[in-house]
Amino acid sequence: MMMSKKFNRRDFIKASTATTASVTAVASGITLTTFAASETPVTNEKRWGMLVDTNKLSENDIDNMVSACQQEHGWGGEIHSTNEQKPAWIKNIKVQDKATKKITNLPLMCQHCEQPPCVDVCPTNASVRRADGIVLVDKHLCIGCRYCMMACPYDARSFVHENLTEQKEHSPRGKGTVESCTMCVHKVDKGEQPACVASVSAKSDAVIFGDLYDSSSNINQTLKQVQSTQIRADMNLNTGVRYSGI
Repeated sequence: MMMSKKFNRRDFIKASTATTASVTAVASGITLTTFAASETPVTNEKRWGMLVDTNKLSENDIDNMVSACQQEHGWGGEIHSTNEQKPAWIKNIKVQDKATKKITNLPLMCQHCEQPPCVDVCPTNASVRRADGIVLVDKHLCIGCRYCMMACPYDARSFVHENLTEQKEHSPRGKGTVESCTMCVHKVDKGEQPACVASVSAKSDAVIFGDLYDSSSNINQTLKQVQSTQIRADMNLNTGVRYSGI
């Protein structure tokens, strides 16, 4: 399923609109676990990030990233009252250059900011940023106020309106709570790549995932060699997701 929006390139980049802990939840009789997928302590010695080369991704590639995320986390199959209520952990966004009229497709998800606005406005501390940079939502603490959704400049969070069935044990969800991209923390903690990255792994360096702090990592080395962009860089959020080719 493709979710597509069209923005002016300049407007999108400059003015787009808007703990480490082991937490368990019980849904549909199944005990679900999130935040800590391994016994290895999470520290600030790492900063997980992603570099997306829009020149190497086709629209179909991005649709595959969306599908991979849906399959991994179980969102998108619910019956909703309106299209506006559909969750979108990752979207296929179209950005158009005013001068050349060139349209670029890019995947947009939670940007995993170093200074996340969603965390700042959360009244219950449900929105949290792990020491390694991954931003998550504690479903036990989320009261569904949706302040975080209003604060996010990337429109990256969704609210669960409908009853849920057949949940994934590694990715708990809950009616009346907010959710967004977890950077597949359950896989990352096991040394694996996020599902969206793995879905396009055949395309060399189209999407690079790794430790931004590790000077020997592929993502660190590549960022030193190519021009990259942070969406809404003017907000000084120091995002974990970077883009090249826009």
